[in-house]
Amino acid sequence: MKIVFSHPTGNANVRATASALEQANLLFRFNTTIASFPGSFLDYISSVKPFSDIKRRQFDVSLKPFTQLTPWYEVGRLISSKAGFTKLTKHERGIFCIDSVYRNLDKAVARTLKQALKKGAKAVYAYEDAAAASFGEAKRLGLFCFYDLPIGYWRASRELLEMEKERWPEWAPTITGFDDSETKLKNKDAELSLADHIFVASRFTAETLEKFRGSLAPIEIIPYGFPEVVDQRNYSKVTQTLRLLFVGSITQRKGIADLLTAVAPFRQRINLTIVGHMVTDKCKVVECELLRHNWIPSLPHYKVLDLMRKNDVLIFPSLFEGFGLVITEAMSQGTPVITTERTAGPDLIEHENNGWLFEAGNIEALQILIEKLLNNPKTIVSAGKAAMETARKRPWKQYSYELTQSVCKHLTSDGKN
Repeated sequence: MKIVFSHPTGNANVRATASALEQANLLFRFNTTIASFPGSFLDYISSVKPFSDIKRRQFDVSLKPFTQLTPWYEVGRLISSKAGFTKLTKHERGIFCIDSVYRNLDKAVARTLKQALKKGAKAVYAYEDAAAASFGEAKRLGLFCFYDLPIGYWRASRELLEMEKERWPEWAPTITGFDDSETKLKNKDAELSLADHIFVASRFTAETLEKFRGSLAPIEIIPYGFPEVVDQRNYSKVTQTLRLLFVGSITQRKGIADLLTAVAPFRQRINLTIVGHMVTDKCKVVECELLRHNWIPSLPHYKVLDLMRKNDVLIFPSLFEGFGLVITEAMSQGTPVITTERTAGPDLIEHENNGWLFEAGNIEALQILIEKLLNNPKTIVSAGKAAMETARKRPWKQYSYELTQSVCKHLTSDGKN
C-alpha cells in the first residue's frame, strides 16, 4: 500500500505530509524539483547568502532514499528570477515560469507510474496545478488519486475577488489571480474531476468547492498542525501603544487595503509592521501607504517568528485563503490573531478567547476590535496564552496522524491494498 507523492516546491504542510507518509511506511517515492537534506552539499551552500532560499527546500533526512528530483526548470526559474530575466519567467508563457515548473514535474511523475505500479505503488498524491498528467495516467493504470487543494477553488476566488476590484479599483493591480488562461483553469477542473479523494485544510476551502460544476469525490477537512510552541512569552511590554503585525504578500487578496484603512484613525496609538513583498510595481497607492508604517519586504522564517513574539497581535484580514500558516505560526508564539472567516480562523480560533474573528472586508468591524484592544490591553495577554494552549493541542504530528489514518482507510476500502 505505497504512494507516489509529489510537489514541485514544498512548504510546511508538504514537508509534514511527506514525512507522515514515510513514517507510516506508505511512501513509495517523493517527487520534487529541488530538495536539501541536513549535511548535504545543498545544505552547506544554503548558508551562503545568494543561495539562502535553498533553506526553504530542506526536508527530513529520512526522505532522502525516497526522493527523485526533476530540477532543471526550477533551477532555470530561480536563476532567471535572480538575474531579472522576466521574459523567461512570464506567467504561463516563459520557459521557466512557475507553471512550466509544475507541468514539467507532473509529466515526469506520469512517466514513472507504470514502473511504480509494477514495484508495488497503489496510489498517487498530488497538489493543484501539478496533477493533471499524473492523475490521467494513474486512472489508466488503476491507481487511486489523492488530491490536496491548498487554497480555495478558482471559481469562488474569481467571484469574491471580482467584488474587491470594484470595491478597491486602485488596488486592483495587486489581485493577480485573473491572469490564468482558460487552459490552466480547465486543467484545474480536470484534476478535481480525476481525484478519488480530496483533502483540504479549512472549512472555507471546502465551501468554495460548492462552485464546482459537476460531481466531486469526497472532500475531507484536516487542518494543518501548529509549529512548536515557544517556551516562554514575555507580555510585560503590552502597553497603550498597540503593536500590530501583518505577514503576507502586499495584495488585496490578503486584505491589505482593508487593514491600512482600518488602522488610519488609530495612527497615534498603534505601531503597524508589515512583512511581505509587493506582487506588482503597477499599483501607485501601495508604496505611498507602506511609507506610513514599518515595512519589511522579506525576512528569514526564524526572524518572522521572532518578530511575532515582539508584537502584540497579528492581523490577517485575508479575503481568500486556503488556510493561512501565519495564523498557526503566530499562535504558537503566543501572539493572538485577528482574522476573517475566509481563512482557517474559524477552524482554530474561538472568538474573544484565543483570538478574534471578523467578517472579511468589514473595515468597521476590524476597527471595533482594534478599539477594544486599545481600551483593554490585558485581553491580549489572556488571548495569547490561550492561543499557545490551542497550539499545544494540535502539533504537526496530530495532522500527520489524521492524514495517514485517512489515507490507509481509503486505500483499504477501495480494495487496492
